[in-house]
Amino acid sequence: MTLFRKPASVKGTLLALLLPAGIGLMALAWLVHGLLLDRMAREFVETRLKDEVAFLEHQIRDSDGKLDTLQTGDYFQEVFHHAFAIRSLSRTIISPDSWAPLLMPLLESGPDGTRRVHDAEAAGAPSDILAYRKSFRVGEIPVVVIVSEDLGALKRSQAELHAWTAIVSVLLILLLVAVLWVGITLSMRPVVTLKAALKRLQDGEISRIDVQAPEEFHPLVQQLNQLLDSLDQRLERSREALANLSHSVKTPIAAVRQILEDNSRPLDNDLRHQMASRLGDIDKQLEAEMRRSRFAGPQVGKSAYPLKQARDLLWMLGRLYPEKSFELSSSLPEETRWPIEEHDLNEILGNLLDNAGKWSSRCVELSLEQGKELTRITVTDDGPAVEAKEMANLGQRGLRLDEQTPGHGLGLAIVRDIVARYGGQIHFSTGSKGGLRVMVEF
Repeated sequence: MTLFRKPASVKGTLLALLLPAGIGLMALAWLVHGLLLDRMAREFVETRLKDEVAFLEHQIRDSDGKLDTLQTGDYFQEVFHHAFAIRSLSRTIISPDSWAPLLMPLLESGPDGTRRVHDAEAAGAPSDILAYRKSFRVGEIPVVVIVSEDLGALKRSQAELHAWTAIVSVLLILLLVAVLWVGITLSMRPVVTLKAALKRLQDGEISRIDVQAPEEFHPLVQQLNQLLDSLDQRLERSREALANLSHSVKTPIAAVRQILEDNSRPLDNDLRHQMASRLGDIDKQLEAEMRRSRFAGPQVGKSAYPLKQARDLLWMLGRLYPEKSFELSSSLPEETRWPIEEHDLNEILGNLLDNAGKWSSRCVELSLEQGKELTRITVTDDGPAVEAKEMANLGQRGLRLDEQTPGHGLGLAIVRDIVARYGGQIHFSTGSKGGLRVMVEF
C-alpha cells in the first residue's frame, strides 16, 4: 500500500493538502496561545504582587513600623483581592486566617522574591499559590511582607478562556473549509469549461477551443488549437498534393500511354525526347509534392539546434561547391533551440544556402539571430544582382530566372511554403556585395 496514491481530481488534491495544513496550523496556534497565555498571566500576577508589596512597605514605613496603626483586614482584601502576611518583632498579621498554614512557613524563613507552593493541604486554603516575599527594616525593626495569589482560580479562568479559544478555532476551521471549498470550486470553473469544450470538440460541435480561460491556461489552449491547426494543415496538404498530382500527372501519363499503345506509329528520336520530357515533368512534380508533404509545420515539443544544423549544411555545401566560401556568423549559445521542426529547418537552410551557392561568385554568408520575440535567418551571396521588378516573383513555384543554372526552380518556393506554415515572413533584397539577400523572420 503506497502512502500517496494518484489523485482522483485537482479539487480533491487541493482539499487533501490545504485542509490538513489549515487544521494543523490552527492547532499549533491554539497550543502557542495556551503557552503564551500562561506565561503572560504569570508575569502579570508577579508584577501585581510586587506592586502590592511595595504599597504595603510604603504604608509600614509611614507608620514607623507600627502594624497596629495599619488599615488591614478587609481593606487590603477588598483593594488587592490577594492574601497577605506581615510580620514584625511585635506582631504577625495574616489575612485571611485560612491561609496561615501556607504563609507562616514563608514568613519564618526563605529568600526574598517569588515563591510558589504546590500541593498544599490546608482546610479552606488553596493547594497552589504564588507568593512574593520581601524583608526590610524600619529603623531597627525587621519586617517581612508577603502577598500571594491563588493560582488555582487563575488557572480555571485561563482554562475557560482557552476553551473558548478552542471553540472559536473550530468555528474558524469550519469557515476555512467553506472558504477553501468555494475558492477551489471557483478556481476550477475554467477547467470545467475547458473539459466541456473538449467534449464538444470530440463530438464535432466545434472545430477550435475558444473559452475564457485564466492566464495560466492560455498556453494550453493555444497549444491545443495549434495542434488542431497542424492536423488540419496536414490533411489539407495531403488533399492538395493528391489534387495536384492528379491534375499534373494524369495528362502526361495518358499521352505517354497513348504513344506506347499505338503500334502503327514508330518511336523516332523526336518522339522519344517528347516522352522523356513528359516523364521528366512527372518526376519533378512527384518530387515537389513529396517534399511538400513532408513539411511538419509548428508542432508542440518539436525543436531544432540551429547552430549544429547550420554547421553541418555549410560543411556539406563546402564540399559540393569547393571553389566557394561559406561563412557563418551568430552570437547564439551552442545549446540554443528554436521551436521549428528539424526537417523543416533543414529544408529552409538547405534550400537558401544551395540557391546562394549556385548563384554566388565566391562567398556565401549565413547569419542566425534571435531576439526576445524574433528569430531571423539571413543568407547573402555575392552573385549577380536581381532586378527590382523580379524580386516580387521570387519564390513562385517553378520560376527560374536563369535556365542555364541547374535546378527545378523549387527551392525558394519550398522555403516560402514552410515559412508561411510557421506564420513567418520572407524578404528579398540586394546584399551589400551586389548579390541577393534573403531574410526569413519568425
